[in-house]
Amino acid sequence: MAQTREVKLCTAWSAETRDAQDRPVRDAGSVTYTAAIESAATADTDQAPAAFTQRVLREASRRRFTQAERMVVLGDGAPWIWSIAHELFPRAVQIVDRFHVKQHLSEVSQALYGGDLKTAQAWAQRRHQEFDRGRLAGLLRALRRHADRSDAARKCLQYIHRNRHRLQYPNFEARGLCTSTGVVEAGCKVAIGTRLKRAGMHWSTAGANSIIALRCCRLSGRFQDFWERRNERRKAA
Repeated sequence: MAQTREVKLCTAWSAETRDAQDRPVRDAGSVTYTAAIESAATADTDQAPAAFTQRVLREASRRRFTQAERMVVLGDGAPWIWSIAHELFPRAVQIVDRFHVKQHLSEVSQALYGGDLKTAQAWAQRRHQEFDRGRLAGLLRALRRHADRSDAARKCLQYIHRNRHRLQYPNFEARGLCTSTGVVEAGCKVAIGTRLKRAGMHWSTAGANSIIALRCCRLSGRFQDFWERRNERRKAA
């Protein structure tokens, strides 16, 4: 596929179950998927909602997302995710996946102390601890000390500062909210990667979107529904 296009995936699930440590666990059989290919430069100011936004809205309506007592939108911090969340689900709590943030911090440690593995690991561990405990002010100070001489530290500082209200993990955990998008990462591999990214494959946008829709229906347990709707459309044509 052209480098100017990307696949966007939305995963929906419920998490009323708790584990032995009273942490939220995805309810069995609750995970569903929807996705679409879009231009990486799709404008947020377009009059008509983008294809992916329309699919997210349809899936949210089908799952009765807005009727839930608590709504949460999890993402990796990309601005387009929060734009969709603000537009479609203004009451939802927004949370950045905690492991993405830790990955950014680990990358900063490598950029600062790449030649000294022990120091790099110690710096990253301290930052991860501050992060987990909700000590964002101290974390930002640590990054700010290196921002002038490290592009990685400067970008991470901006990333965390921009998303600081989405990083209140002690508060989120106390409320019993999920803080990880591991199921989304897995969905990207299972729904998209294992089918569309095989060696030697070439896809048109229409063809890829059709396969993506089929994969999402199958993985969401709605494979039969997909074919029934398709037959109904053929009969109506």
